[in-house]
Amino acid sequence: MKRLLTSTALIAALAAPAMAQDYTPDPDAQQGGAITITYKDDVATLDPAIGYDWQNWSMIKSIFDGLMDYVPGTTELRPGLAESYEISEDGLTYTFKLRDGVTFHNGRAMTAEDVKYSLDRVTAPETQSPGAGFFGAIEGYDAAASGEAEELSGVKVIDDRTVEITLTRPDATFLHVMALNFASVVPQEAVEAAGGDFGKEPVGTGAFKLGEWTIGQRLVFEKFEDHWREGVPYLDQITFEVGQEPIVALLRLQNGEVDVPGDGIPPAKFVEVMNDPAQAERVVEGGQLHTGYITLNTQIPPFDDVKVRQAVNMAINKDRIIQIINGRAVPANQPLPPTMPGYTEGPDGYAYDIEAARALLAEAGHEDGFETELYVMNTDPNPRIAQAIQQDLSQIGIDASIQSLAQANVIAAGGEADQAPMIWSGGMAWIADFPDPSNFYGPILGCAGAVPGGWNWSWYCNEELDAMAAEADAMADPAQAEARLGKWSDVYMKVMEDAPWVPVFNEQRYTMKSERMGGDDALYVDPVSIPVNYDYVYVTEQ
Repeated sequence: MKRLLTSTALIAALAAPAMAQDYTPDPDAQQGGAITITYKDDVATLDPAIGYDWQNWSMIKSIFDGLMDYVPGTTELRPGLAESYEISEDGLTYTFKLRDGVTFHNGRAMTAEDVKYSLDRVTAPETQSPGAGFFGAIEGYDAAASGEAEELSGVKVIDDRTVEITLTRPDATFLHVMALNFASVVPQEAVEAAGGDFGKEPVGTGAFKLGEWTIGQRLVFEKFEDHWREGVPYLDQITFEVGQEPIVALLRLQNGEVDVPGDGIPPAKFVEVMNDPAQAERVVEGGQLHTGYITLNTQIPPFDDVKVRQAVNMAINKDRIIQIINGRAVPANQPLPPTMPGYTEGPDGYAYDIEAARALLAEAGHEDGFETELYVMNTDPNPRIAQAIQQDLSQIGIDASIQSLAQANVIAAGGEADQAPMIWSGGMAWIADFPDPSNFYGPILGCAGAVPGGWNWSWYCNEELDAMAAEADAMADPAQAEARLGKWSDVYMKVMEDAPWVPVFNEQRYTMKSERMGGDDALYVDPVSIPVNYDYVYVTEQ
């Protein structure tokens, strides 16, 4: 009997047309002070319409706001710049009432015109936003995305504090989309004044504003004193030092020069850190909306046979693979990670069973095994994981040669139907854009992703499941929220029957903080403000 893991807080949030601020400020929080964060790589952009990597994600979230937001450290929706919202009975029209008194960093009051401009901008082809497709349900999207129209016909300004957004279809994920960085509200005059360089000269309504950016050295964020959310942020300043090797950053943390190593604990130092009680005490662990998996190309024989795919699932020793990354993960038994609403508790997936795998492979007509190729990104620890997978497969007669390539080459191979029989997704594994089960299906398991250049590297297309997925996302009525998650659970259980993947592990996130850092540990492994929710952390001594 399977048991569906739901998020009651999420369901309650979706059920309320007007939500109160459901976050209790930390009574121990102290105002003031500055912290230092390190990163190995520089930041490419702080433009919310463009930025799309884990490093700049939380930085952008601290500079900008959207209509919707999440309770800090959780996946629970709450209001952002929208004070409240109403949904029409047919689920197609969302009317957002904006907060009064919100100002941009340049001092101008934010209005509904800014919301419309921002949505028109992110979907305009000249912006080249990687997130434009998230807004595909808005009326007029196709015309705007193709350049046939200069604006989204479905976004209308009612008055200075009211914006109405009409969809072409009910979409239960729409409020999550409004919480994405891509939906952040920006001032038109600042974008135009930057002359194409808004990513280096960002202006938003967020808790912090950009004070300095010395390319290749540092970014300095300063507290925005007129931020609309009372008491936030606690810190006066954050300095992001870039060009710092992770091992050097760890040493500097130990010496009290760094407060959070942005790249996390270096794998080579992980065991040493965890075996030292003084250092381990400062380690923070949390789940991620992440699954690492092996794709099995359903268009390339013999992986077009479900029995072969199921046999491969049974042959993989997930516990041994997790040891390679020092135990920083839990075994995966389905595409969804355990922290995702809609995750199904109970099923163990395909148990590790070499004899059963051999028998199933023989039943499929491959009692002598076969030769194939396993593609992998060539950065540690992925080649070592590929070797473990190779050894597991050899136990059932499958001879998999490893193709260790640069990330771009692996991605390119996965995007061609006849190139990569198997791919280990490590280093490119899916981390959800927002905490909803639909985000793990469409791009990487749905028929729409099984196209040249797409991310569905198993080239799996089950039209029956696509129809179920569409039905689930059309269940926008808050009263259907739990039933919707149940339908998504059914989708993923049927995916497991077809076995286009071998779900291997759900990686845990580990980071460290200096002794003076305060705030709930969940803020340092925030599932949506990856990697740190800077707005709510503070220092206990300055």
